[in-house]
Amino acid sequence: MIPSVIALPSAADEIGPRRPGAIYQNVDGRFEVLAVVTDPREAATLLRRDCARWAVIVRDTLRPDGQPFAVGSVWTTSDYLIRPAKTAASSAFASAA
Repeated sequence: MIPSVIALPSAADEIGPRRPGAIYQNVDGRFEVLAVVTDPREAATLLRRDCARWAVIVRDTLRPDGQPFAVGSVWTTSDYLIRPAKTAASSAFASAA
């Protein structure tokens, strides 16, 4: 019997509609997306993990002193988009240096 192959979601599927300029909300807060990092080494460094495929740099807009930070959680049904990214920014990922 041949084992079945399970396809993993793509990085784009995991990131969802989070593109620079987008604002989304979930139970943890309301976040503006500042950058999407798709370089695995840089993402792992930002997330302080051994490995990562991507990271999203966000700022909590509900906190007046909200500082940017990286998240690596996948987009789920508990996340919802408040404002989509601008058209130019949504066509390609931005990289953060």
